[in-house]
Amino acid sequence: MLKRPAFYIDTTACTGCKTCMIACIDKHDLPDGVLYRRVSEYTGGAWTRLEAGTYEQNVFSYYLSISCNHCQNPICVRSCPTTAMHKDANGIVSVDHDKCVGCRYCEWGCPYSAPQFNEKLGKMTKCDFCRDDLEQGKAPACVTACPTRALHYGEYAELVAKFGEAQIIAPMPDPSITQPNLLVKPGRNAQPAGSKNGKISNPEEV
Repeated sequence: MLKRPAFYIDTTACTGCKTCMIACIDKHDLPDGVLYRRVSEYTGGAWTRLEAGTYEQNVFSYYLSISCNHCQNPICVRSCPTTAMHKDANGIVSVDHDKCVGCRYCEWGCPYSAPQFNEKLGKMTKCDFCRDDLEQGKAPACVTACPTRALHYGEYAELVAKFGEAQIIAPMPDPSITQPNLLVKPGRNAQPAGSKNGKISNPEEV
């Protein structure tokens, strides 16, 4: 098992097909309204009319697939009053349903919307990095399903050695808040974390 599990996302390869989302929904049999992995479409820019009557533009759009980042300093764990939300020895942040009272404090605190409330259970649920697959030496469902191989997983230090130092881009928040175990390869139009130069174009999906 991994000790500091992390995801790596190559935004230059991601086409926004959402296959990772579908694979996650299928594996965990998620109910409507509960998404452990979400794909944001971040867009911005504008067209400007020049004096000559022509136009120039700086329009951009890119996709970012995000799930729980199993952070080094998870706010969800600190927010939980019952210790149901916890980080185990393998670095995976999980929910103990025997302790969870469904107060949703973890959901409100997480800047990535990782904890998801299951109305049928009356408890919080979330990505567990497909722990059952990891224990069998398999990749998480989202990684296996990605048709463009834009999504990878592994030990954080090994991913850094292979792909380079961590980079975080918009629409993600400042990484210093929780220290997410996530590395991102930005495309040429990528905006820095916290940027106000664009917006999420599919808010109903994320």
